[in-house]
Amino acid sequence: MRIRITESIDIDLNSEMWCCNRCGIELIDARMNYKEGCLIHARDPKEIFRPLVEGETYTFAPDSDWARLVEFYCPGCGVMFENEMLPPGHPITHDIEIDLDKLKRKHQSNPSTKEGVG
Repeated sequence: MRIRITESIDIDLNSEMWCCNRCGIELIDARMNYKEGCLIHARDPKEIFRPLVEGETYTFAPDSDWARLVEFYCPGCGVMFENEMLPPGHPITHDIEIDLDKLKRKHQSNPSTKEGVG
């Protein structure tokens, strides 16, 4: 049974894996950070945020010495799951932590629960 967690990510309760709900590929163990199972692309924020004032010291664009844009993609179909702005060298964030045992008990005790958020 798969449970919808985000727009593009499910948890398969049988295999205990994070899964892409677009292509079905299993990413990584559901007790781990799903981002570790993704394709990761760190970008210079100036690629995305163009300077508002050209040739000036302060352009209102993020400084690449202080920030990087990190994108997380499905290795199967390429859908972007998430992106975050982090200081260089900062570890990726762990933004979703599920009590997998409790979720499994909930859905095992209620067999009429349909797939999806419940």
